[in-house]
Amino acid sequence: MFVDSHCHLDRVDLTPYQGDFDAMLMQAREEGVQHMLCVCIDLEHYEAMCQRVSDYPDISVSLGVHPNEQGGQEPSVDELVRLGADPAVVAIGETGLDYHYNDGDLGWQRQRFEAHIEAARRLAKPLIIHTRDAREDTIALMRAAGAEQAGGVMHCFTETWDMAKQALDLGFYISFSGILTFKNADALREVAQSVPLERLLIETDSPYLAPVPYRGKKNEPRFVSHVATRIATLRGLSVETLAEITTENFFRLFRAARPAE
Repeated sequence: MFVDSHCHLDRVDLTPYQGDFDAMLMQAREEGVQHMLCVCIDLEHYEAMCQRVSDYPDISVSLGVHPNEQGGQEPSVDELVRLGADPAVVAIGETGLDYHYNDGDLGWQRQRFEAHIEAARRLAKPLIIHTRDAREDTIALMRAAGAEQAGGVMHCFTETWDMAKQALDLGFYISFSGILTFKNADALREVAQSVPLERLLIETDSPYLAPVPYRGKKNEPRFVSHVATRIATLRGLSVETLAEITTENFFRLFRAARPAE
């Protein structure tokens, strides 16, 4: 059984299911997905996101504002702590630094990242960190702000082994998405072979980054099995063993309610 440790269920394309959210979830469950973490990217849609998934015990939620989100409500530490104190919230983020689509003075991104780290520390909840084209600044800020006190995961990891090692040294987990299955991802697959099994997670980042053989199509949680299969092959493990390991890692990190036995 799999856990999709990072997806945006309020943004998944329901067209193949005639708009039926339950049908999409049922398909994921039938293909072995036993739990999903629905990740927040802005405060404007946070309440609606929570309402969308509140009736499903196999879906957890996070709270945060993505580093690429601009023009909406800027999260203060106090607001993140207030909203994040809800027991339904298992993590703070996604947050981090993304210099790929932004230029100029990005001090606002760093301040936002610091606010999330401080809120996670106060709440004793793990961070979900997004990083792109900002390796040195991401690690430096994590160290300076005490991110290791909260812990968390480097989600949809696409960076180098050197960065992964630094994040691991801070106590973080590393999560891989469908990018790992792409033809040109040899370097990333080498990283996936090196991450300690007890710090490994899998995700879809639905509705983005669908794995091979669905690349170019809309992603959804049921496709997480393709990420698991590729990592299992790389590590010389059965898919069942890889699923068991990553599931255990998820519930250890996020302390989410486990499914009934």
